Amino acid sequence: MSRAYNFSAGPAALPEDVLRQAQAEMLEWGTARASVMEISHRGKDFIAMAEQAEADLRELLAVPSGYKVLFLQGGATQHFAQIPMNFARPEQTVDYILTGDWSEKAAQEAKTLAKVRIAASSADTNYDRIPARASWDLDPDAAYVHVTPNETIRGVEYHTIPEVGSVPLIGDISSTILSRPLDLSKYALVYAGAQKNIGPSGLVVMIIRDELLERCPKTIAKIFNYAEHAAQGSMLNTPNTWGWYLAGLVFQSLKRSGGIAAMAERNRAKAELIYGYIDGSNYYRNPVEVSARSRMNVPFTLPRAELDAAFLKESEAAGLLALKGHRAVGGMRASIYNAMPLEGVQTLVDFMDDFARRNG
Repeated sequence: MSRAYNFSAGPAALPEDVLRQAQAEMLEWGTARASVMEISHRGKDFIAMAEQAEADLRELLAVPSGYKVLFLQGGATQHFAQIPMNFARPEQTVDYILTGDWSEKAAQEAKTLAKVRIAASSADTNYDRIPARASWDLDPDAAYVHVTPNETIRGVEYHTIPEVGSVPLIGDISSTILSRPLDLSKYALVYAGAQKNIGPSGLVVMIIRDELLERCPKTIAKIFNYAEHAAQGSMLNTPNTWGWYLAGLVFQSLKRSGGIAAMAERNRAKAELIYGYIDGSNYYRNPVEVSARSRMNVPFTLPRAELDAAFLKESEAAGLLALKGHRAVGGMRASIYNAMPLEGVQTLVDFMDDFARRNG
């Protein structure tokens, strides 16, 4: 069996050079004479690795001064609840922009802890676009505005950062982090589950403005308090040491590959290849408004749903994995994160073309 092209939405493909390095270092990491998973997170070797990982991430993303970088646990979904817990006072509202299933889930979780307002939504068009900025009904006194810049399930992406005035902007950037340059100064907080462009599941990277941390209430348990995590260098409790280590390897791999600008160009080329083929085909269809198409997650449908099973069976046999669309929407979905090479997308397009000719 040979390694296939993995189009999974997450946990997603990791760079092959990272996997090979992790494999080589699994039993003995550096001079530790043990695995990185077996040593103290407070030992000098692990701390040096953690500091280097943070420095590399800051360099890659051009993180401005005045922001903390946290390596946390729980997955992005845990932070759907933890964010309002930290930043919304009981009398305040919080504004959510709904563009798909994940922003919807974030708002639902927040409703248990805060006064949620749906300031804009594209639900009425089946989440096929970003609501026009002029339609947003924002509360100037809201505690924050929450957006999901890329929706992995429906393949909808913001291509500009929305202006929201003086209200802090918070973004779940799980599926776009490290895929292109990002002006972090426009956000008060961004957070990302690792399992798409950073590393394995179970790790969350958060980048948060110092002044926002000052809001964290002392009335919540320390383990939920972001200010406490920041004060302890993300080591308030034992961190996900394996995830942090692998994330560090991914950051180093990205630097060797030319950094975020180079990655953005590769991601643009991959997206143009597959969308160009879909648009030129009379067989496949992408349901998203062109201006809001995701460069990371490309959903598409076949002309008849009864063809789906054959497409999936044959594509897997051809070495193309995890193309089944999310259960909420059906169809197909190709997730083409950083670790997916252009050759993998070309192989997928060639397969799609062959399948269409044989099953037209």
